[in-house]
Amino acid sequence: MFDGKSILITGGTGSFGKKYVKTLLTHYSPKRLIIFSRDELKQFEMQQEYNHPCMRYFLGDVRDKDRLKQAMRGVDYVIHAAALKQVPAAEYNPTECIRTNIHGAENVIHAALENDVEKVIALSTDKAANPINLYGATKLASDKLFIAANNIAGGRRTSFSVVRYGNVVGSRGSVVPFFEKQIADGVDALPITDVRMTRFWISLQQGVDFVLKNFVRMQGGEIFVPKIPSIRIVDLAEAMAPGMAIKEVGIRPGEKLHEIMCPADDSHLTIEYPDHYVLQPTIKFHGVDRNYYHNALGEVGIPVQQGFEYHSGTNPHFLTPDEIRIFNAQAMA
Repeated sequence: MFDGKSILITGGTGSFGKKYVKTLLTHYSPKRLIIFSRDELKQFEMQQEYNHPCMRYFLGDVRDKDRLKQAMRGVDYVIHAAALKQVPAAEYNPTECIRTNIHGAENVIHAALENDVEKVIALSTDKAANPINLYGATKLASDKLFIAANNIAGGRRTSFSVVRYGNVVGSRGSVVPFFEKQIADGVDALPITDVRMTRFWISLQQGVDFVLKNFVRMQGGEIFVPKIPSIRIVDLAEAMAPGMAIKEVGIRPGEKLHEIMCPADDSHLTIEYPDHYVLQPTIKFHGVDRNYYHNALGEVGIPVQQGFEYHSGTNPHFLTPDEIRIFNAQAMA
């Protein structure tokens, strides 16, 4: 479905954007592939690796609605990946996080509507479910904006959906590169925030493939959540540095012990598919009646039990240290 199409990725110089571009160029023949981001150095560096004739590089910030409108002219699909994502940084710089993650989401929506973009998928995070930190709260607000945008679309063809998933192995600023640096620096013990901590675990390629598939599945207004394994942070440390001591340093500002992707309060809206969940919108869309129990891939979903919660600490699928080692090696290859 991407052949001959124009696709724009906000925050496209990040880990996700690069992998998404590589996947699209490998398997499809897009008309245009637009990278929209604010860092000229990262764009320059990305251009050295991805210089296909279909590539376009637009300097701009999602805070700038007019620049987004210019960049989206003639665009068919948008992936909104731009965000301020570091939890402690958001706690200390709340206004900046709000401007990018909430106001930026509004600007993406308005620019997409004004340019009659066909489909928009916004990337979310497990931290948006029952948020306790500002980053999660801003992404929850962003999710709500993208879902409600299906109502303000009016007679336009534009539809909006959200993809929510957990920690991406090896992404910039994440725990794996941090542990790798600690090990390379020869530390005697790896710093662990809390030995009870668990996280959902997904590779970058899995995240990209999930987004690609959901462009086909989406009807507009739903949140897609993949079924992925969990890890214990102590098992990750053991996988990366077998036998090394650990040092418990305490939870950082705004950090959780566990993450949730499908809250129990939304169980009446949650549909289970073989490899993912769908959270139906809490609001009704005027003039349309969407059946989220079926999708364009012919998949059929079933309702979950009342009170169901998709929780990293109670997930039935945990990776062992050996499995984490194999998973990470494949993910980073």
